Amino acid sequence: MNRNLKNEEVKKYITIGAVLIILYWALQNLQLIFSVMSKILTLFMPFLIGGVIAFIMNVPMKQIERHLFQKEQYQTEKFAALRRTCAYVLTLLAIIVILAAAMVIVIPQLVSTIADIVKLIPGQFQNVQQFLMEQAKAYPQIEQQLASVQIDWESLLKSAMDFVTAGTKGIISGGIGAVTSIVSGVTNFFIGFIFSIYVLFQKETLARQTKKILYAFTKEKTAQKVLRVVRLANTTFASFLSGQCLEACILGTMFCVTMLVIRLPYALLIGIVIAITALIPIVGAFIGCVVGIILIGLVNPVKAVIFVIMFFVLQQIEGNLIYPHVVGSSVGLPGMWVLMAVTVGGSLFGIVGILTFIPICSVCYALFRLFVNERLKEKREI
Repeated sequence: MNRNLKNEEVKKYITIGAVLIILYWALQNLQLIFSVMSKILTLFMPFLIGGVIAFIMNVPMKQIERHLFQKEQYQTEKFAALRRTCAYVLTLLAIIVILAAAMVIVIPQLVSTIADIVKLIPGQFQNVQQFLMEQAKAYPQIEQQLASVQIDWESLLKSAMDFVTAGTKGIISGGIGAVTSIVSGVTNFFIGFIFSIYVLFQKETLARQTKKILYAFTKEKTAQKVLRVVRLANTTFASFLSGQCLEACILGTMFCVTMLVIRLPYALLIGIVIAITALIPIVGAFIGCVVGIILIGLVNPVKAVIFVIMFFVLQQIEGNLIYPHVVGSSVGLPGMWVLMAVTVGGSLFGIVGILTFIPICSVCYALFRLFVNERLKEKREI
């Protein structure tokens, strides 16, 4: 028995030593590790994209399958392929229609807005110049300086054209790089899209095979824990995705309707921009607000101030009434941890980090809470 204990201790120390050596080597070769990880990530990027597409499409597909095929006769294996095909086609059509409608609405509005801004800038500059001259009447020297300020827009345009001409070589080389990146991105997306179809149509088979492998190579207790974590993560991410999309649509509609009622310009465009940016938790709506202030401010600065007041009123309603019920309850994460997840995720991985860290932190929070409750239960039993 003592010999067995000694062997266990030796194994333990060998394991600790091996872990420390690997950790030391990893710290000394971080650049190599990141380089290898980057190559692996590039290699598997199409499949990661496919996984993300499959996960996003699976959320509405499950709802369509559940509600459209409620009758018992459709729940048999005979109709399994029909259920999945109909759900997939309807989901794909819905996404295409939404994207097409958004483009049809946004692109003409955007072109019109840019044209208006180009026309407004010279006039706005003249207004600012006149205002400053009126304010500087008490100071003749400043007034003379302001009066001498004249902008030759034709000269500016000529300078811009000269700059573009001079940088043609750089633009061409940069353009080739951009085209290569676009082709690579489109190829990855296409492969990922095809991969997502296989995943969505064979998800039950994949889940069953994964469970078999898990139970074959791990203890039953470990396998059950892993499956519990996977189920929790799947539920949390799906709830967060659907909740965030619903919240963004509600917020965009609120802004659009309110702006139409109080007759602010660019109501539809700003409403859509806020709905899109609101997909980024907490900070997204403020990005849309900045865009709205710039667009409205160029037309009428007073209305821009009204827009800011309206934004903060609607933001309070959204933050206190809508978000906690639509998104907050779906992820089960307190507001303090949501803010921390957004800050840390954004600092590390940008927008992708902001979108993923809330559900990740929610899963960690739920697991830690479960662990604490189990520990307390064990102590009470003792």
